[in-house]
Amino acid sequence: MDGKTRSDIYPGLEVDIILKKDQRTGERTRGFVDRILTSAPYHTRGIKVRLEDGQVGRVIEIFEED
Repeated sequence: MDGKTRSDIYPGLEVDIILKKDQRTGERTRGFVDRILTSAPYHTRGIKVRLEDGQVGRVIEIFEED
C-alpha cells in the first residue's frame, strides 16, 4: 500500500519513508510511525510522519500486519 491516504496510517505501523535529504536518490528508511504530521486526508507525495527514532519523512510504502 502507498502512503498517500492519512486514514491508512496510524502510530505503531511499520512503514518506509523518504527523508528530505534522500529525495534525489530515493533511498528508503524503515521504521515505526510515532506521529502523523500531515493534517490533510490525502497528499500526492505521501503523508508526512515522524518515526519512533525521530526521523521525519513522507510515507512511500506501508507494511501490513498479518
